[in-house]
Amino acid sequence: MNELKFPIYLDHHATTPVDPRVLQEMLPYFTEKFGNASSLDHPYGYEASVAVEDAREKIANAISARHDEIVFTSGATESNNIALIGTMQKYADRGDHLITCVTEHKAVLDTARHLESLGKKVTYVSVNEFGEINLQELESAITDKTVMISIMAANNEIGTISDVESIGKIAHEHEVIFHTDAAQTVGHISMNVQKMNIDLMSFSSHKMYGPKGIGALYVRGVKPRVKPNSLFYGGGQERGIRSGTLNVPGIVGFGKAIEIAHKEMDSENKRFKEWSDKMLKEFEKVGGKLNGHPTKKLSHNLNVYFPGIESKAIINSISKEIAISAGSACTTQIVEPSYVLLALGFDEERAHSSIRIGIGRFNNQNEIKYCTDVIINAIKKIRNIIMK
Repeated sequence: MNELKFPIYLDHHATTPVDPRVLQEMLPYFTEKFGNASSLDHPYGYEASVAVEDAREKIANAISARHDEIVFTSGATESNNIALIGTMQKYADRGDHLITCVTEHKAVLDTARHLESLGKKVTYVSVNEFGEINLQELESAITDKTVMISIMAANNEIGTISDVESIGKIAHEHEVIFHTDAAQTVGHISMNVQKMNIDLMSFSSHKMYGPKGIGALYVRGVKPRVKPNSLFYGGGQERGIRSGTLNVPGIVGFGKAIEIAHKEMDSENKRFKEWSDKMLKEFEKVGGKLNGHPTKKLSHNLNVYFPGIESKAIINSISKEIAISAGSACTTQIVEPSYVLLALGFDEERAHSSIRIGIGRFNNQNEIKYCTDVIINAIKKIRNIIMK
């Protein structure tokens, strides 16, 4: 058995470690090739600009977009803000209505609530027990004032994958702009913006073994051409949608990360599914129950309910050995039940008694087995304490 290094990291939905191959690609752009990509009057700036455009091309290729449809941002949260606020402002003459979903990431939900404070109307469609929206409910929510629909590609807590293609088709049939928060899917499953009828798509480098602080917004250039208003003003970089000096090392790393992910995702998904299936089978022996869809889910996601045991008790008892979470990284400071699990129709007890496991590229089979055993032993010990 390989020597285990603690704590073993199983929280890859929150963030991923930078792949050494990505870091190697980035390093020269901190010290040797440090130019500003907008300074094209000398070789330093030109060299940086070439690197940025090369990364843009890699990212575009991975999602079947054109290179000029990729707008660099600081991450998916910023991309979501630009997509929702910028689009609702830009097309205010069309209407004032946005449709989203109750289980979206806070970066979308909080932005939607901000839009409501500005007088926009927002419809939050519901989900079933697996976290899927009803397409008929979605279509019924569309009015002649609907500007856009924003539905995430896969849920960050339970891993349920949305029928993005059908959602996009409905949007386009009604001449409504379709945005998807794809932070959890790009680099993990195939995302084809043409086939899926996507007009705007947000994603982040740090979810796919790239650096933090860099992300992108895909902005459709034709049929239909979409151009959200800018939320930043300055030098007019990124087609005027996102002004600011480009993060060249981050962009280079982002390009390398998505290139690697695109090549390796099939083999990774096969491995991750095998591991998550084995873990679930063992957890079910001690009363564990899956949250989310049994088949339409991210292969590296496992969200499990252990009746009668608070998630924080499990996490605290194993924290020196294993890094897992109770849910979204954006809500871990809040001692409240998961709003995602409540939206599935579960009670507060289940929402307080579920853990999220996120398997990653650098985990191995020995770690998976060890972590499974440790979690099961923790469950048994906590149960014994409760029963005394």
